[in-house]
Amino acid sequence: MPRYMIVRSFDVGESQMPAVGRRSREIVEDELPEITWEHSHVVVDDNGKVRTFCVYEAPSEGVVRDHSSRLGQHRIDSIEEIVGDVTPEDFPAA
Repeated sequence: MPRYMIVRSFDVGESQMPAVGRRSREIVEDELPEITWEHSHVVVDDNGKVRTFCVYEAPSEGVVRDHSSRLGQHRIDSIEEIVGDVTPEDFPAA
């Protein structure tokens, strides 16, 4: 199944993100079980605005966008299909 990286900018601050995360999980578990939320990286800029970099497994980009529209409180900066993963172990020292 395809995997996607979705980058979002939120309209809420860091203190409100636990509720957003719970809602995201509820949407996946109760409304869109065909999605797997793998993990997210959360960053906060100097103005306190939250951005997330999330990895989802989903049958299509459209389903990821559906999840995002149900979640609300943010805008999508980008969605890209992930074609592979690498780690430092994949590149042994010479």
